[in-house]
Amino acid sequence: MSTIAADHVRTVPVTTTKRIPLTRITAVELRKMFDTRSGFWLIASIAITSALAAGGVILWAPEGELTYSTFATAIRFPVVIILPLIAILSVTSEWSQRTGLTTFTLVPHRGRIITAKAISAVAIAIAAMVLAFAVGALGNVLGAAIRGTTLVWDVTLTQCLYYVLGMVLSLLVGFMLGVLIRSSTGAIVAYFILTFLLPTIFGLLASSQQWFFDLQPWVDIQFAQAGLFVFEHTLTGTEWAHIAVTGVTWLVIPLLIGLALVMRSEVK
Repeated sequence: MSTIAADHVRTVPVTTTKRIPLTRITAVELRKMFDTRSGFWLIASIAITSALAAGGVILWAPEGELTYSTFATAIRFPVVIILPLIAILSVTSEWSQRTGLTTFTLVPHRGRIITAKAISAVAIAIAAMVLAFAVGALGNVLGAAIRGTTLVWDVTLTQCLYYVLGMVLSLLVGFMLGVLIRSSTGAIVAYFILTFLLPTIFGLLASSQQWFFDLQPWVDIQFAQAGLFVFEHTLTGTEWAHIAVTGVTWLVIPLLIGLALVMRSEVK
């Protein structure tokens, strides 16, 4: 009897669900950065401001300063402000636009979503820097032709890599603030405080207090990373240590705190 019953037992097939690959999640997050009007125009403004900065150098720079490094430096100022804003909005959009519940339901592993956002933001930063270098090169050629000066290429590959590293670190600061605060307005305000207000206070303190003058490179992240954007300067071991210490203090530790909060926070 038991043998006959066993023969009639229906075997239920076991179904397995494949994990969504990180590359697909990253592609989705990258596309989401272009979907909104604000995101599209922020990214488009990188090309627009780069072209305007190059045009300004051609029109008003002294003839002796019409070099590639001058164009790259001029283009850096608008780009270094825009890139962190893009990173902030890529993270905070899940909370400000109330899409987090959908996103984290489709992919319940929040760490993979944050990782995909970080990869897409860094990819945008690298692409933006390639565009900025290309615009700077075009401006250098046009500037020499229009102004009748000698064409000067005074930037090495190593210096370009330093430049890209500095831009990526600036973007990651914005990304960290987005993860930590998870509010577009709050993160943007915190970014401008960290980027402009605190360095001013640190500079005033360093100019008036000798004890802080020696301490500033170890606590001021903007001061420590400034050498990455100086083309004629070679970073020393001590300066790399300044970048590492301030990076851990102002970037890594707050980012870890923000990630812990993201993993535990309620998504509505």
